[in-house]
Amino acid sequence: MKLWHCKDARSFRVLWALEEMGLDYELEMLAFPPRWRAPDFLEVNPLGTIPFFVDGDTVMTESAAILEYLAVRHGPGLGVAADEADYGAYLNWLHQGEATLTFPQTLVFRYAVLEPPEKRQPKVAADYLKWFVARTVMAETTLADGRDWLCAGRFTVADISVAYALLFAETLGHLDQVGPHLRAFWDRCQAREGFARAKAAQGGSGFGA
Repeated sequence: MKLWHCKDARSFRVLWALEEMGLDYELEMLAFPPRWRAPDFLEVNPLGTIPFFVDGDTVMTESAAILEYLAVRHGPGLGVAADEADYGAYLNWLHQGEATLTFPQTLVFRYAVLEPPEKRQPKVAADYLKWFVARTVMAETTLADGRDWLCAGRFTVADISVAYALLFAETLGHLDQVGPHLRAFWDRCQAREGFARAKAAQGGSGFGA
């Protein structure tokens, strides 16, 4: 298996899962954004996006889908089986982490940080930040009953998917705007050995380094 990755970018979800599962993999670190700063990467992935993940003949580019793939193929302990009561909740959290929570943050990042100063749009960034915070209410409410993890009574790749949105929030400086139960959840995630190993594996300093 091989993962192309930028520090603390969406591909961190995959790196974290690989470390949680104790799998052997090759890591290719890229500067962010790779389609601008590593143009040769376009020969590997024409989209120029990360993650880019290869497992034999399997090629994947979507972080939540790769988590699901790894849980089924390589780490069933981090997934939820179809015959378990929380299977639907598991799938929902797995995809909510990306589609609902990370998506608005990417627009905050673009219009507040990534664009050159003359092209930044503070109003757009502020609107999408409000969108992100409002969309965290489901996870905050779910965790308010005292559970440690989002579903199935155990840590799963769905937790990794949602937790990445909190990592991104911390990077962008708005983690304090999410609820206390989510912040406590984030603390638990950071205390995991798999998380620490993933952080060590990527090295570097600063987002995308």
